[in-house]
Amino acid sequence: MKIYDFKLAPNPRRVRVFLAEKGLNVPLEEVDIFKGINRQPEFLKKNSLGGIPVLELDDGRHLAESVAICRYFELLHPEPALFGKGAFEQATVEMWNRRMELALFVPVGMVWGHSHELTRARIKQIPEMGEASRKVVEQRYDWLDRELEGKNFIAGDKYSIADITAMVVIDFAKFNNISIQPEQKNLARWHQAVSSRPSATA
Repeated sequence: MKIYDFKLAPNPRRVRVFLAEKGLNVPLEEVDIFKGINRQPEFLKKNSLGGIPVLELDDGRHLAESVAICRYFELLHPEPALFGKGAFEQATVEMWNRRMELALFVPVGMVWGHSHELTRARIKQIPEMGEASRKVVEQRYDWLDRELEGKNFIAGDKYSIADITAMVVIDFAKFNNISIQPEQKNLARWHQAVSSRPSATA
């Protein structure tokens, strides 16, 4: 078993943090996406969309998409329960993880794609779209700051995959010159807490 990884990308980090929280050690193989290794025919046999990370099982089967990989390990190693326990808690974690993906990850990705110099040669950038997405992210930070008032973690009282997703996205946003603002005290408190966990360095 191994995971095809790229150290600088947010989705592979999401899996690494998840595994660290579980206390699991899975071998990693670095795939340089900047060199387009993930777009070559050999890698496309593992994931036809070319995305990273990809989990390769000992029998040669593959799983792509970071949350799917995390769910696989959650079922094999249910403690600590990072997807929640019981119907309501699991649904709440799912709701918040999806919100972190759709409300934050998507617009941050648009800023990355349409604003950053590293993506200029890869896609046709539309600067106006990048700037509009930046404003969306800034508004979503205000929203999340309000939501975190009186809460220790994104989905309630327990650390979950929703916190992992949000931390990874917010750290990636800093790479795109979007930062938590001084007035966003709840968001800053939460971010400091989750970033202090040993798993955050995975």
